[in-house]
Amino acid sequence: MRPVQATHGVDRQSRGGPGATVGGEAAISVSDLRKSFGDVQALAGVSLQVRRGTVLGLLGPNGAGKTTFVRVLATLLKPDSGTARVAGLDVVHDEARLRSQIGLAGQYAAVDENLTGLENLTMVGRLYRMDRASARERGRELLERFELTEACRAHDQDLLRGHAPAA
Repeated sequence: MRPVQATHGVDRQSRGGPGATVGGEAAISVSDLRKSFGDVQALAGVSLQVRRGTVLGLLGPNGAGKTTFVRVLATLLKPDSGTARVAGLDVVHDEARLRSQIGLAGQYAAVDENLTGLENLTMVGRLYRMDRASARERGRELLERFELTEACRAHDQDLLRGHAPAA
């Protein structure tokens, strides 16, 4: 098992590339993040900057530390050392405030696999205490933003797991 190491290709702040912060703080800012479980080093000095509005995907083999990294960013796990800020808040020192600002959805994020994507998003909005109309409107906005409006009309369990429907 190889631990997650400092990510290359994302931290481009000094060159003005995709990871650069423009007009403010990064959405995610990580510096020398480390986490071990006994003798297993899951995170080995991860550093990166992700600008606001970026969709970030973490790719790697099983056991590489992807889940550990996400759990640290979501304040579900404390790092051994290093720093991480999400939405300008430190994941260790500002964990309560950060938790009120973010959400985390795993691979099987659907509330009910028998609902459409819009229906699932509406239900999640209601769980966050949005009124029904606002939750439905926000769900529509998100589907449009990520170009999933047409795909989410069906009750497609494969789509909920990240698989595109067959053409």
